Amino acid sequence: MTTVSIVGGSGYGGGELLRLLLGHPHVEIKQATSRSHLGEYIYQVHPNLRKRTQLKFSDPAQLEPVDILFLAQPHGQAQHNIDQLAGLAGKIIDLSADFRLKDLARYQQWYGEPHAAPGWLDKFVYGLPELHRSEISSANYVSGVGCNATASNLALLPLTRAGLIDLEAPVIVEIKVGSSESGAEGNSGSLHAERANVIRTFSPFGHRHTAEVIQELGLKDISLTMTAVDLVRGVLATAHARVKPGVVMKDLWKAYRNVATENPFVRVVKEQRGIYRVPEPKILAGSNYADISFDLDETNGHIVSICAIDNLMKGASGTAVQCMNLMLGLDETTGLEFAGLHPY
Repeated sequence: MTTVSIVGGSGYGGGELLRLLLGHPHVEIKQATSRSHLGEYIYQVHPNLRKRTQLKFSDPAQLEPVDILFLAQPHGQAQHNIDQLAGLAGKIIDLSADFRLKDLARYQQWYGEPHAAPGWLDKFVYGLPELHRSEISSANYVSGVGCNATASNLALLPLTRAGLIDLEAPVIVEIKVGSSESGAEGNSGSLHAERANVIRTFSPFGHRHTAEVIQELGLKDISLTMTAVDLVRGVLATAHARVKPGVVMKDLWKAYRNVATENPFVRVVKEQRGIYRVPEPKILAGSNYADISFDLDETNGHIVSICAIDNLMKGASGTAVQCMNLMLGLDETTGLEFAGLHPY
């Protein structure tokens, strides 16, 4: 059994990691840390884990060596003690944004401060298997992925990989997100009285996850627009772009099917009848799937590409476990086979 521990196990991301790793056939959880819930049973914070574990939250200062260390801390913390953490585990998977961006200037531009451990940036592989499967398989350090960046990257991946997109035209991604994206502690805007029944655009331009899409897909003229909707889990990314002259529906079908064939958690959803004819986050709750779709106006080359995910799964903890599987030489779907709920 591979031994694992989680630094920062009391948040939503840490809770999802615990749920997945407790059911994983090849790992044993040694510790999960939390300063705010030190000494409490894990199930007191994550009640869905009752009768699944009797572990209590540990002090981060008392971490013991393990094979793999998951970091589920708030952004900005891991970079300040990465040297110490690396001494406790041969492999690290960090869910935060600390090691996602490879360019120091870009990190400072999007996060507003210098990086505290610049020498570590090149050691981390960007942790989206659909983009970096082979590198992750041989990596010791893997970064997390932004949930909005994941939905955007997967919506646009078939177009960029097949060379179908017009890189001179702007790309605009409208992203609708659920309240769990704000984290377990949340903020005034995530209170039920303020969050229920809303469709609230809170970041028309300049969201930090834009930097990940620029880095990973090489798109320079791209904007992400963030809108909060009345969901707990879920991200729906609707990307608007322009295809190259001559591209038709047949070309798009081939590109999207190729991406779905190569990646076990990517599904093309483009049905002619029924309720769920296009991707819908609701039916992905708790699953690691990413559903993608598209439509094209052949008169002007305007393409709409859609991706739906569960932000806590494919947008965070699910992808982290998928990366762990690759790093251990396991089938990447191990422990991630849950199909989602319907109805929900």
